[in-house]
Amino acid sequence: MARLEIDRLTKRYGDFHAVREVNLDVAEGEFLVLLGPSGCGKTTTLRAVAGFVEPTSGSIRLGGADITDRPPWKRNAGLVFQNYALFPHLTVAQNVAFGLEMRKVPPAEIAPKVAEALRLVRLGHLGDRLPRQLSGGQQQRVALARALVFRPDVLLLDEPLSNLDAKLRQEVRIEIRELQRQLGITCVMVTHDQEEALTMADRLVVMEDGRVRQVGTQQELYERPANRFVAGFVGRSTFIEGTVDAVGSFRTAGGLVLRCPAGQAGPAVLALRPERVACATAPIAGGENSLPGVVEFVSYLGAMTDLHVRVSPSERIVAQIPNRAGAQVPDVGAHVHVGWPAADGIVFPAEPDAAGQHQGVA
Repeated sequence: MARLEIDRLTKRYGDFHAVREVNLDVAEGEFLVLLGPSGCGKTTTLRAVAGFVEPTSGSIRLGGADITDRPPWKRNAGLVFQNYALFPHLTVAQNVAFGLEMRKVPPAEIAPKVAEALRLVRLGHLGDRLPRQLSGGQQQRVALARALVFRPDVLLLDEPLSNLDAKLRQEVRIEIRELQRQLGITCVMVTHDQEEALTMADRLVVMEDGRVRQVGTQQELYERPANRFVAGFVGRSTFIEGTVDAVGSFRTAGGLVLRCPAGQAGPAVLALRPERVACATAPIAGGENSLPGVVEFVSYLGAMTDLHVRVSPSERIVAQIPNRAGAQVPDVGAHVHVGWPAADGIVFPAEPDAAGQHQGVA
């Protein structure tokens, strides 16, 4: 394992910036997840570390050594591709051995290394199979064994679970996390799936438009998002546009006046996490904010139910309530009250759009 340092990494394709001035410091043995929508720059960043993308500017250091200009095979980095990239004509053992052969490892050392790598991923009994004879989960583990067999300083995972079904994804992500902890290897993973990121990461890096928007633990990003984008991408939020016009006072575009944490005066966005919003048939006592409304949509989610409540002609708030035995869930059209403590709202200054106007809330 080794420390990974990325300093002002930038990648341009003509006038298009895929990555802009990215700075990251990944500690030895840390599991860092790059999270963001398609096109945000997370995969470009990962492939620059692997050596498959040449940076326009900036530097990459691994274990204290500058690897920015080294070819991929001279970086001690293991990469698991999204599509696994297994050779269909080679057996499982031959696929795992390929990287060792390219590194000119003596033949006598290859077999025991391959056996150990397959043991780690619980595929020791399938070394003679071809990839087409394996399930998707087994193919993913072969790709992981191939990346680990030469004991890399850093393990790079590019959307490694995207080709698996939902149940198998849950199982394999736990397996990867436990294996990473067992080996103590430094790991960087790319995903657009926030549940994967929240489950697996020591720290998250949220990216947008080639930039890092926030870095922190799951709790830090969820409880204290730095901006509207992070609040909407990590977890779920209802966004209400309006104006902070006094300390602790938020006036919505629909004319409602709400209590909120103190924020910078001016155009702002109030974010509310659905599970922090209570819903009842009577006004919410002691909630500081209590608004009458009408249920417009009900979404059953198993353990929870989402209630979309219209509180003004221009504003609708989502309240998430637990599904308990005997609990009464309001129907569409029911008159209810929603409420929340002022401290549970998160206020962000409204961000100007390209024309310099403050953005509304989608």
